[in-house]
Amino acid sequence: MEETTNNTAPPPHQPPPTAFPPSHDHHNSSSAAAATCAKCGGPTSYPNPPPPSSNPTYIPIRFPAVNLPMNPTNTKEAIIRTPVPQPQRVIPLEPPYNFQTPVKVISSQNDIVRFHSSSTCANFLGFVVCLSESIKSHKLSDPCPVSPAVSAALVGVMEKLISFVDEIPPAPQSSRYGNVAYRTWHDRMSSHAESFMLELLPPNLAEAAVELVPYFTDSFGNSSRIDYGTGHETNFAAWLYCLARLQIVKEDDYQALVSRVFVKYLDLMRKLQLTYSLEPAGSHGVWGLDDYHFLPFIFGSSQLIDHKYMKPKSIHNDDILENFASEYLYLSCIVFIKKVKKGVFAEHSPMLDDISGVPNWNKVNSGLLKMYKVEVLQKVPIMQHFLFGSIIKWE
Repeated sequence: MEETTNNTAPPPHQPPPTAFPPSHDHHNSSSAAAATCAKCGGPTSYPNPPPPSSNPTYIPIRFPAVNLPMNPTNTKEAIIRTPVPQPQRVIPLEPPYNFQTPVKVISSQNDIVRFHSSSTCANFLGFVVCLSESIKSHKLSDPCPVSPAVSAALVGVMEKLISFVDEIPPAPQSSRYGNVAYRTWHDRMSSHAESFMLELLPPNLAEAAVELVPYFTDSFGNSSRIDYGTGHETNFAAWLYCLARLQIVKEDDYQALVSRVFVKYLDLMRKLQLTYSLEPAGSHGVWGLDDYHFLPFIFGSSQLIDHKYMKPKSIHNDDILENFASEYLYLSCIVFIKKVKKGVFAEHSPMLDDISGVPNWNKVNSGLLKMYKVEVLQKVPIMQHFLFGSIIKWE
């Protein structure tokens, strides 16, 4: 009887073609075109790698391009390639003034590109960086210059709005999000907005109220959708920027704008979120820093730069969170997230969990500034609601 041979099937002990090769792989062929192993006769599962490219497209992954959602290539590369935003002095608004009701302009990615090539965008983002720099290595309770405009007017307005929440209890309803009593609060806030602005403005700038009010009222969420997100938070930063351009607040006030005014704003927004169950507006879900906020992570990471003991990984230490959350915005954000989200932190907040592995706060801060520019200021769904007038000009 003739012996029949079959060289096309692998021996029984060979792994399937998709298996990982063993560490002692003996499937080494002498030619790239060889179809079988020279030693055992089995098929080669893994072709030789291609020769190195003379123009490699590989980009080293650096913070914060970690754990981004599906199809993250464009966003990841955009963050990596974005230079770290730098501080820029606010350009004062010079007379003659032409105050007008600000309007929405951005509706496409081309508009975003145009906005980001403008001096308006550079100056606004530079202002945000200046606020971050002003609180660098400072606790919230550290003494700082506090002008009457900050203490009596800005902080006073935030405290008044907090008192409105106490006076307007949530309506009984079964839905998880969107308590309709928020609309009552929003209506009351809006009805007081112009008088709040006139308290801030000197007589020669009283007409600026028509421009400031829309930024102010859009800072606290949307009354129709009963939601809040980073776009509304950006409007609050834009409102402060307008006050800086009008020289109502000056550079000496920047630390107080963060440690006194923004802290009160954050207290108000958390109270609104908990009392009226505001829906996150355009949330990234687990792929975002937080369902609602971005700026306190920027300011808070700046506070912790060069701290002797607290590192990014310290957010996992409950004793540190308990003892220092009242002094550091970043830690207070982590505490609030753990309060409203149950379960394993790495599962409901993977981005923040990954950031905790960054070696120092300086890298966290610079990475977050780049991320803010790309993930907030360059997103049409967010920036389509941004307003432009004579103070923040559309160029």
